[in-house]
This record gives sequence, structure tokens and C-alpha cells, in this order.
Amino acid sequence: MIRVQTAIILIASLLLTACSTMRVVDSDVTAFSAWTSAPPVPGTRYRFERLPSQQSANTQQDRIEALATTSLSKVGMALSPADARFSVQVLLVTEIVQRYPEPGFGFGGSGVSIGGGSRGASVGLSFPIGFGESYYKRTVSILMRELSTQKVVFETRALHDGPSGDAFAVLPAMLDSALMGFPQPPVGTRRINVQIPG
Repeated sequence: MIRVQTAIILIASLLLTACSTMRVVDSDVTAFSAWTSAPPVPGTRYRFERLPSQQSANTQQDRIEALATTSLSKVGMALSPADARFSVQVLLVTEIVQRYPEPGFGFGGSGVSIGGGSRGASVGLSFPIGFGESYYKRTVSILMRELSTQKVVFETRALHDGPSGDAFAVLPAMLDSALMGFPQPPVGTRRINVQIPG
């Protein structure tokens, strides 16, 4: 009886551990600031601005901006289109590439073979065979423009690559990373790691 209870407790703890696993979204972040007046303080208002290609009824852009609203609120910015001091553009670009196993990893290389024997001859060609997997390279960019001067005063971008096909699973972490240090981020490119549920 004790063994059964121990086994049940062990299985339950394994299931809880599996459910609570976390993964890291690592982003390379580069940010620039050029404030023409005092940098934003908590409560500074902004509105979203869209490029011509984003003007149509675009549910993906709506979702991107909704996530950006959350990240911007974490650094003190308040969405208020009617009396905004800044405009914010958010752009997500995803590139899908195919990754293949290393040459010679169980697949062999290309070549020509010629064989012969007492009963005949043969000529053969061989080519490497590989099965690719999709890999996603994503860049999220945020441009902040001061509406009174129309000058871009803050620019940041976060680059992340990985096997996840769901952009919206990693985008909140990328946006948080892109805004790390706002409004006066450190100079240069930084690697920022954010944990998300696995």
C-alpha cells in the first residue's frame, strides 16, 4: 500500500514539474534614444501609428499592438490617442528558414562510384539526403516619434530565433526585452533573457 502511495506521489510530482516548465526567450536588443526634450515620465501618453501596409483591417497588427500596449505600460507609458505626446510604430518581421543536419550526420556526401566484378559492372551516383526543420528568425521594432516635432526620439529592436512557429508565444518576451532600460537604454547590443511558460 505504501509503495502505491509513493508511486502516486511520484507521478503527481512529475506531472506538476512538467506543467511548470519554463523556457527562455533570448533576444539581442539594440536601442537608441535622442530625446529632444525631457524623456517620458510615468503616465506619458502615446498613440499607435501604422505604416501604409498596416492600415487595412489587420487583426495581426491589432494583436501586436495589444501586446505592445502591455509592455509599454510596464515602462510607464499610457495609451491615450486623443492627447498623445508620442506616436509609436510597432513592426514584426518573421523569416522562415530551413535548417538541415550537418553534412555527414548519418546521410553521407555526394559522390560517384564505379564497380566491377566477374559477373558485370555498375556505375552509381550518390547525393546527400537531409530533412530540414523550420526555424524562425524574428525581429520586433519599436519607433517612438515626438508628435510636436515629428522626430524619432526612441528606436529599439529585438532579434530572436528559434523553432517556435507561434510568434505570439514569444512576442511578449521580445517586446519586454526591447523596452528594457527605457527611456535611457544602455549603448550597444545586449542579450536579454526572459522566461516564459514552456
